[in-house]
Amino acid sequence: MARIKKITQQEVVVAAQALAAQIPFKEAYRVFGIPRGGVPAALALASVSHGRIRIVDDPEEADMFIDDIIDSGRTRATWSAKHLTPFGALFGKRPVAPGAKVGIEVEQDEWLVFPWEGSNAEASAADIPTRLLQLIGENPEREGLRETPARFIKSWLEITEGYRIDPSSVLKVFEDGAEKCDEMVVQRDIPLYSNCEHHMVPFFGVAHIAYIPSGKVVGLSKLARLTNVFARRLQVQERLTNQIADALNEHLQPQGVAVVLQCRHLCMEMRGVQRIGTSTMTSALRGLLKEGEARSEFFSLIGSTR
Repeated sequence: MARIKKITQQEVVVAAQALAAQIPFKEAYRVFGIPRGGVPAALALASVSHGRIRIVDDPEEADMFIDDIIDSGRTRATWSAKHLTPFGALFGKRPVAPGAKVGIEVEQDEWLVFPWEGSNAEASAADIPTRLLQLIGENPEREGLRETPARFIKSWLEITEGYRIDPSSVLKVFEDGAEKCDEMVVQRDIPLYSNCEHHMVPFFGVAHIAYIPSGKVVGLSKLARLTNVFARRLQVQERLTNQIADALNEHLQPQGVAVVLQCRHLCMEMRGVQRIGTSTMTSALRGLLKEGEARSEFFSLIGSTR
C-alpha cells in the first residue's frame, strides 16, 4: 500500500506560496481550478498572491490551469490536449512533467490526503469511484449510491490485500512428518479469484498444485493461502502461475513443483470478444515434475491430458 501523507492546511499555504513565486508577474493573472481538487488549490493560490491572481470560471480565459497534484500526469495531458495553457499544481510527484510548475515535489509512492478530501486515505480515494459514477452518467447522490464509493474502496483494499502479505509468512514448513516422504503431494481444485491488470475485472477458477518433498512438507491449508496471496493482486494468469511455483520452490526446496491454473476471464466474457465459458489453462513446472514419469503422473492425478 502507498505511504499515506496527510497534508496540513499550513503545508497547503507553503505549497501555494512556492507555486505563486514561480508565476510570472502579471496584474490580475487568471487561473482556472481543475475540478475537483484544483478548485481549493486555486483558492489557496489566490489567497497568497496579494491580489495578483484571480480565479476565472471559463478555462478559455485562463492564463494557467491549477490542480492540487500532478500524479500520473493524465489530468494535465487531457487538459493540455484541449488548451494550450500552462499547467501548475500545489504538489507534484517526481519526476514532474516537463513544463509544469509545482509548489512542492513529493515521492512517487506517497498518497497525499488533502484537508478538503477527508480525514484518511479511504475518504480521499473515494473521490475516484465518485467520479467514475459521474462519468458513466450516474448520480452519486441518489440513495442507492451514496455509500457506494466508500464500499468500493473498502472492497478493493480487501481484494488486493495480497500486496500487503509476505508469501513467506503463510508458508509454515515442517520437517516432522516429512521422513521418508518422497512421493508427490497433490492438492486439486483450490478456488481462486483475481483481477485482470489490463481491465481490472475479475478472473476466477481453480489451481492444482503438487510438489515432491525433500525433507520438508508444508501445511495443506498453506497451499490455498499462498495461492490467495498472489491472486489478491492485479494479475495476469501466466505471472500468477509462476509466482506460486517459484514461492514453493524457494521456501520448500522440493525435488519438484507443479502448478496448473484453469480460469475464466470476465474481460473476455463481459466485454471484447464476449466468449462465454472459455477457460484458460497455464502451467509452471519445476525440477522432477517438469518432465518424465512424474510429470505424466501429475497431469493424470489432476485429470488433464496435457
